[in-house]
Amino acid sequence: MSKVLIADKADPLCEKTLKDRGLEAVVKTGMKPEELRAFVAPFDAIIVRSASKITKEIIEAAKNLKAVARAGAGVDNIDIPAATEKKVLVMNTPFGNTVSTAEHAIAMMMALARHIPQANASTHAGKWEKSKFEGVELTGKTLGVVGCGNIGSVVADRAKGLRMNVLAFDPAMKPERAGELGVTLVPLDELYAKSDFITYHVTINPNTKGMINKGAIAKMKKGVRLINCARGAIMVEADIKAAVESGQIAGAAVDVYAEEPPQNHPFFGMERIICTPHIAASTKDAQVTVAVQAAEQIADYLLEGKRKHAVNGDKV
Repeated sequence: MSKVLIADKADPLCEKTLKDRGLEAVVKTGMKPEELRAFVAPFDAIIVRSASKITKEIIEAAKNLKAVARAGAGVDNIDIPAATEKKVLVMNTPFGNTVSTAEHAIAMMMALARHIPQANASTHAGKWEKSKFEGVELTGKTLGVVGCGNIGSVVADRAKGLRMNVLAFDPAMKPERAGELGVTLVPLDELYAKSDFITYHVTINPNTKGMINKGAIAKMKKGVRLINCARGAIMVEADIKAAVESGQIAGAAVDVYAEEPPQNHPFFGMERIICTPHIAASTKDAQVTVAVQAAEQIADYLLEGKRKHAVNGDKV
């Protein structure tokens, strides 16, 4: 019987699905890297979310390892080259948390527009500061969507429903798809110059790392509001802090950070920056979906050799 380690907290249906498929499932979460390295040797597969890092050292210690599944879209916590070298298949669940993440981005945009977290805190403190929290409407404003794939396209669709004008920058998007969504494909500099709100939905790679920097911010409309529910490493956090302080950026809402959990972060204590603890995908609906999908993908591969959403399938 193949053994599967569930190394991060997942919905109980993950374990149940594996057992229903005839696999042995072991749930052991919260392990430090050295503990995980010492524990993985007998397992044929590992399921993770974002907490556990599947490094080269862990892959080498997992002598029987055949597959790793991420119950989520990103795989930056898995060493893909090391897995590929050891012929370990890496899979993700790219669509399971799409709606949850997109809805969080829309919620963050609304919170920015109407100062909802700040007004809530003020009212709870017994104050009545109506004039302080004057906001802006979304209707008629322009939203720039940087990365219009699975999540970005849902954000664009919801924004159209709010009667916003939507610009999109995505080198992979076909004009036909843009037409279907009702968005206008533009170069990135044009998106920066025309957008009242900008939301990012990109993966981390050499082109996107640090892309929200001093130079990019200088190209944006003064008073722009930024939303980042993608990856923390796409931001130069000090540059965003400085731009908020100067008024070039009217406000920002971030769910992700370069280091997580963040400690003494430059955004902390800034009234015009909304911070949430990487919860964009944290809805009950999404967590059930990705947990079951990851378990089914592992079972399909171990029992039947089927490969679904394999990120290195062409090399393993």
